[in-house]
Amino acid sequence: MVNNAGHGSVGAVEELTLAELRALMEVMFFGAVAVTKAVLPHLRRRRSGTIVQMSSMGGQLSMPGFGGYCAAKFALEGLSEALAAEVAPFGVRVLIVEPGAFRTEFGGERMHRSTVLDDYQVSTGETRAAVDRMDGSQPGDPAKAAQAIMRVLDDPRPPLRLALGGDAVDHIRGHHEQLRNDLDRWEKLSRAMDL
Repeated sequence: MVNNAGHGSVGAVEELTLAELRALMEVMFFGAVAVTKAVLPHLRRRRSGTIVQMSSMGGQLSMPGFGGYCAAKFALEGLSEALAAEVAPFGVRVLIVEPGAFRTEFGGERMHRSTVLDDYQVSTGETRAAVDRMDGSQPGDPAKAAQAIMRVLDDPRPPLRLALGGDAVDHIRGHHEQLRNDLDRWEKLSRAMDL
């Protein structure tokens, strides 16, 4: 089963209304959860199957202008990571797919835009411009992504997460390095909390 529903949205957190944020969560988190819950009893009875959650590199890291979108993807990944451990005893697998920029109808004018507050031009203006600039010239090939997913699904030991695209690998790796740097730099203070 593949959960692939979603849509793009660009806007600073303050620019997005609560209704816009809830709509993002409804489609990209609660919609995926509803479909997953509907199929789980059947997969559990069969003692086999795979749930493919189409997330994004934005499920691992966020950036100015994509806070709402990434929040929904973070939520989906958190739930899916727990789900993978919960259903593994039944022979059911979960695959979280984290694509970068692929040449689909995700960006450009089709992407939801929040109301613009001038103050946020300094932080989200480049994101808005990049969404338009890249539309139709994204580096990722959707056909290659589909083939990669099928290859992983045929593997007897697939990963929990599959980054797709060089941009996804680079951004996720950079984010993990930043996390490691923060942990290392503040480890002494962090550990000082223990009784």
